[in-house]
Amino acid sequence: MSATFPLKPDSILMKPTAQLEHQQFIETVGLSFELVGLPRMAGRILGWLLISNPPHQSPSELAEVLQASKGSISTMTRLLMQIGLIERTSLPGQRRDYFRIKPNAWAELTKQRITQIKTFREIAEQGLTLIDSNTPHLRQRLEEMQGVHAFLEQELPLMMERWERRQPQGVQAAVDEPARLS
Repeated sequence: MSATFPLKPDSILMKPTAQLEHQQFIETVGLSFELVGLPRMAGRILGWLLISNPPHQSPSELAEVLQASKGSISTMTRLLMQIGLIERTSLPGQRRDYFRIKPNAWAELTKQRITQIKTFREIAEQGLTLIDSNTPHLRQRLEEMQGVHAFLEQELPLMMERWERRQPQGVQAAVDEPARLS
């Protein structure tokens, strides 16, 4: 089974302008990953999985579409699974694995960020105990760090609750129990 539309110039499944737009999207996601310190190839895989049809892609399909080695695909899909953005799945009657965007990945990633934010607030508070309160110019850095993270720790959960309330019931069900491919 080959990818729905390999991003190659000889593809007859897609107009050249649409193909170029897809390639640009994939590269934009890859570059965005680099900006936050993650490998570009991981971003390219995510970019393709965000727009691919079907939404599940085999490692071979990813390698073909992205013109990447199977080793690179294997390493980067493992990273994306560790981050929680994609998941490995299978199709009935097929022996190979596929990857797809994990249902509710973005909300779960945000919840992980809340935990990280709490950790940074706690670190700032620990640092503040080490600096004499009579040296406000030295405390300013940690006070800012603590203040920003305390604010985000308080506000992000409320924002996530509002977001979840706005989701259709079917989306919320996918949050509670991700659907399997059929």
